[in-house]
Amino acid sequence: MTAPAAIQFTETDLDAIATHPGRISVLIDADGKLSAPARRLNRQMKGALARFVDSKAFAALGAAEGCDLAYPSGLAAAAVQVIKLDRKAPADLARRAGGVIGAKRAEGGNLVLAGSHPRAHDLSFGLALRDYDFADHKTAEPKPLGPVTMMVTKPEAVAAAAAPLAALAEGVFFSRDLVNEPANILTTDDFAARLAAMQELGLEVEILEEDDLEELGMGALLGVGQGSDSPSKVVVMQWMGGKKDEAPLALVGKGVVFDTGGISIKPAAGMEEMTMDMGGAGTVAGVMRTLALRKARANVVGLVGLVENMPDGRAQRPGDVVVSMKGDTVEVINTDAEGRLVLADVLWYAQERFKPSGVIDLATLTGAVIIALGHENTGVFSNDDAFCEAFLAAAKAEGEGAWRMPLGAAYDKLLKSRIADMKNVGGRPAGSITAAQFLQRFIKEGTPWIHLDIAGTALVKSDLPLSPKGATGWGVMALDRLVRDRYEG
Repeated sequence: MTAPAAIQFTETDLDAIATHPGRISVLIDADGKLSAPARRLNRQMKGALARFVDSKAFAALGAAEGCDLAYPSGLAAAAVQVIKLDRKAPADLARRAGGVIGAKRAEGGNLVLAGSHPRAHDLSFGLALRDYDFADHKTAEPKPLGPVTMMVTKPEAVAAAAAPLAALAEGVFFSRDLVNEPANILTTDDFAARLAAMQELGLEVEILEEDDLEELGMGALLGVGQGSDSPSKVVVMQWMGGKKDEAPLALVGKGVVFDTGGISIKPAAGMEEMTMDMGGAGTVAGVMRTLALRKARANVVGLVGLVENMPDGRAQRPGDVVVSMKGDTVEVINTDAEGRLVLADVLWYAQERFKPSGVIDLATLTGAVIIALGHENTGVFSNDDAFCEAFLAAAKAEGEGAWRMPLGAAYDKLLKSRIADMKNVGGRPAGSITAAQFLQRFIKEGTPWIHLDIAGTALVKSDLPLSPKGATGWGVMALDRLVRDRYEG
């Protein structure tokens, strides 16, 4: 998998600044006051840094923004990057500042003069996240990048604060790699194998094959994958780092490794992006990896339904009726509304087997949520206010956009079927809401539940402050924070 940059934390060595060959990044407060490393840098640049800080260009910079001073005299560095960041800046701004640095890694290495900044660990985390590059299928030799060194006042303390964030960065990268991977590589077999490999981290991983799913009665999930040569699977990952008698949190992910729409086939334009239709499963995998790496003191189970939705002589047809594991029958009006069929069976299985304290499912479920919220926010649906508020607080703390959407019995009438217990779609109006209403029918009475529709946030077409265009790994940070704040105590 793509590995986050290794960042070395060292004590500030003023004499080493002049000879650093790559890029130097220096933090400056909005008031323009120079720290000790900045003052040394300014002397070596013959006052050029102070002149820039006094300029209108520096004043025009927003918080956590940067500007390059190229080929400064008196230094071996190719550029000095000036980052406007106050000492009292919150974590999200410090991470954005790190992202500005990470977007410009250098062959000669990057030197970050963080000094005694209290958010140096968050700065390093943002740097690592933005530095991501998925290059597994490029044949050109990658540009050799030099090391990243952060000069700080107390390197051991900063390194200790950065350690859990390094585990989190690895989880985000794992999620991004999965979502970016093309479908001819990331088959259901390959996906399951990558998850099984996490047993070496201490996760307990179990793979349920099609025979197992048939025995369990997962007719809704199996119907989706019956037109594909790739076998449908459910992978169960367990991390039991909490008390033995404590019910786990269950995370459930949609893992459609490629979605043609089936017989209700999608338009050709843009279909190549449907390699990302396993984004929910990718996020669940990234969270489970993070929890194992940082040895979380909580009980969490991750379950993902892995299928491929293809048109074939054996494929599910519009008008077919399938029987879910719960026993409810579903009339399949549109085979492109397949994710909710996968989730229905996995959600029911998770509750039957683990009796969880709460359930959160993630899925690139509807285009309708993109119409409603764009690519800035994930749609959040829940049957439990306290549970939902805890998640929204975690997402806000991690800077991951999330917006609560409504549920209500009035939407259920749109799912009424003439020949079965329900239809799998309710028409164009309130498309993301009726999808959530469908899923809620597979949540047991009294079980706190959150549905996250990540169709707009799992993959983006332009660079973000903490990720390049492509897969974002949205949700790994928010869910890890939720576990830390609510379940580890």
